[in-house]
Amino acid sequence: MEKLLELYTQWSGTEPASVEQLPGAGSNRAYYRFYAADGSSVIGCIGTSRDENHAFVYLARHFTRRRLPVPQILAVSDDELRYLQSDLGRQSLFDAIRGGREAGGRYTLAEQELLRKTIRELPNIQVRGARELDFTNCYPQPAFDTDSVLFDLNYFKYCFLKATELDFHELKLEADFRLLAKDLTQAGDEQCFLYRDFQARNVMLVPSPNPHQPSPYFIDFQGGRRGPYYYDLASFLWQASARYSYKLRRELVFEYYNALKQFTEVPTPHRFVERLSLFVLFRQLQVLGAYGFRGYFERKQHFIESIPPAMQNLRELLAERRFPYPYLTDLLKRLTELPQFRQVDVVGSRADGYKITDNNPYKAHPKDGPATFSKYDAQGPLVVRVYSFSYRKGIPEDESGNGGGYVFDCRSTHNPGRYEPYKKLTGLDEPVIRFLEDDGEILTFLDSVYKLADAHVRRYIQRGFTSLMFSFGCTGGQHRSVYSAQHLAEHLHSKFGIEVHVCHREQGIEQVIC
Repeated sequence: MEKLLELYTQWSGTEPASVEQLPGAGSNRAYYRFYAADGSSVIGCIGTSRDENHAFVYLARHFTRRRLPVPQILAVSDDELRYLQSDLGRQSLFDAIRGGREAGGRYTLAEQELLRKTIRELPNIQVRGARELDFTNCYPQPAFDTDSVLFDLNYFKYCFLKATELDFHELKLEADFRLLAKDLTQAGDEQCFLYRDFQARNVMLVPSPNPHQPSPYFIDFQGGRRGPYYYDLASFLWQASARYSYKLRRELVFEYYNALKQFTEVPTPHRFVERLSLFVLFRQLQVLGAYGFRGYFERKQHFIESIPPAMQNLRELLAERRFPYPYLTDLLKRLTELPQFRQVDVVGSRADGYKITDNNPYKAHPKDGPATFSKYDAQGPLVVRVYSFSYRKGIPEDESGNGGGYVFDCRSTHNPGRYEPYKKLTGLDEPVIRFLEDDGEILTFLDSVYKLADAHVRRYIQRGFTSLMFSFGCTGGQHRSVYSAQHLAEHLHSKFGIEVHVCHREQGIEQVIC
């Protein structure tokens, strides 16, 4: 710390007014915020690896020259173990979308826009950042290659798979590992800057002229190297703790694909999704290996708690895709069925693969023929209709003649319509969504609704029924009922893959989710 203070004093010409140590982020690097007398600040770093620090400093300077959104390097010690960089503030993307993450993946419109803005910026650093970059400065290796893939796959095998005591044939597994490694590193993929640790914690949100739309800046890219762009997209969108919905994830893939086209030639949408799925599979095994080591061996509870959502990601991926690695696929399916990882509640997924239409890689539809939903038919004939309405104008009629299904009264929850800022908004608008979710009553209400609706939909699918209706009423049919109807509709579609018709009667809004 004393030498870092000396570096700051040498750079600024004066001692700092105060120093604040920043919380650790799981690495061996220590960070400090140095405040000047005028209130301005910079970040100081102390690392234990000269090579790692050298990689970060070189990359940050290179990206700065290319006008990419990264912190600027201000000063570096002679031994490269300490450096100063510009202060990007205190708000990370991880913190900014905490509400949606803690709400089980129900992200507000503002949170979704932050995700879109970030994912659109990723190809910029991947493609433009790779131009004229000397990859020999990267740490610990210059490129994503077969050896690094096999290292991570064996990390999964020894630190996670063996800890489960699941019986497997090691030579057959190793053969599929080598096939997967060969496919991941095949020639033909665009060789870009592979960030490698692209996650919401490593994106800082810096104020812009529009205070409601901060700009994403990237940090902690010292592990980057040459490699295919699919890796970072898979890392970001299949982050276990993020709990992105199927719908949001595919929209973000589409955002990325369109942004990537602005910087380089891209494969066809079908080819893009096929290649991406391989990296999603690899990434799932990679993170399970890390969770196994940190959780099972180092006994860190956070990583133990991350295993169930990661296992769910793997379960859904295996249902969605057919991979050309028969032994590995069978082993992973058996892994997800172990008692300690078994789902308590069935979550739907599209299980018979995808085809791409409309030149849109996220607009994936089931192939002809039924997909499977656990032991039920998730692509059966059931169509669910969800209404929001005002009790003043009566309960919606059931045009199917089946009697109207469930009717839920939202009037017991806190009403945003009582407050002036929300009177002209609806339950689809971000301020109302934030009001309802921050208050929390509507979330408790919907938790009970989901349990009842899930059981009913599951039974209807099993019995081959074709129509089911849910209605949500409140005083004006504008805020609470609209929010509840929309969220149940998206929940049922995401979970069961069924067609859902939404009608916000008093708002004149109709939508089909399919």
